[in-house]
Amino acid sequence: MTGVRFVALGDSLTEGVGDPAAGGRRGWAALLAAGLAPEPAAFTNLAVSGARTRDVLERQLPAALALRPDIVSVVVGVNDTLRHTFDLTAVAAGLDTAYAACTGRGALLVTACLPDPGELLRLPGALARRQRAVNAVVHALSDRYDAVHLHARGDWTRDRALWSADRLHPGERGHRQLALRFHALLAARGAATGPAPSPEPEFPAPTRSARLRRLATAGTGWVARRCTDLLPHLLALAADDLRHQARGTTARLDHRASVAVTAALAALSPPPPDRRAPLPGGPGPAPVAARPRRA
Repeated sequence: MTGVRFVALGDSLTEGVGDPAAGGRRGWAALLAAGLAPEPAAFTNLAVSGARTRDVLERQLPAALALRPDIVSVVVGVNDTLRHTFDLTAVAAGLDTAYAACTGRGALLVTACLPDPGELLRLPGALARRQRAVNAVVHALSDRYDAVHLHARGDWTRDRALWSADRLHPGERGHRQLALRFHALLAARGAATGPAPSPEPEFPAPTRSARLRRLATAGTGWVARRCTDLLPHLLALAADDLRHQARGTTARLDHRASVAVTAALAALSPPPPDRRAPLPGGPGPAPVAARPRRA
């Protein structure tokens, strides 16, 4: 596999926040690019901190397609859940359009389900439900488009050593774990033939004082940006959670989220004839064999 063109789309996770390197940020996608082939891939990172699904669709995707990539990663959705305007149907439609555009040009699609920020920061359960809903959509659409899909959830994502001080972004160890796990999945598909990324950090871990400074500066800025957007809505969500907990009816909220996922997927247009895998919650034609991938 030579002359591989790899383009990464998404938000701060893919941009490389939490993994500072000489000249800026590096991140899991850059680490992965170095191991896609014996010779380093032609890598372009279009991810931008704060990006939502709409930003990927409207701004990043056209630039990505112009590069005619062989591999495209689309990892986005957390920022959608952190807005009072969160709309799962719109997120699903945007992801479906982006995935279809990438695979329609012959690129191998790379996706991931993500940990929810509420779990790491102990925010209201409503945010966890939102992220689980987005993950369910990503999982279903990844199946539809035969993506290389990483479940970036579970015990390994809860290891504090993998996270930066803000608990929103991986540190260098976390980015290396993501790159390593993506590489293994791509290698199993014959799409990564270079050396796997090392799990060991290249740079010393930040000191406690450095982590606290980072948390104070980045955390304060994040809170300030969200105070007029998410915070009032978050308080309402928390109050709703508390009411349901007091009544013992929290299961209704989980059911409501599940119904929303089914509705969002059902609202999508049918997939092209060569990708007729059924989506959860609705009938669909029988799946067919996956189309050949470029090696």
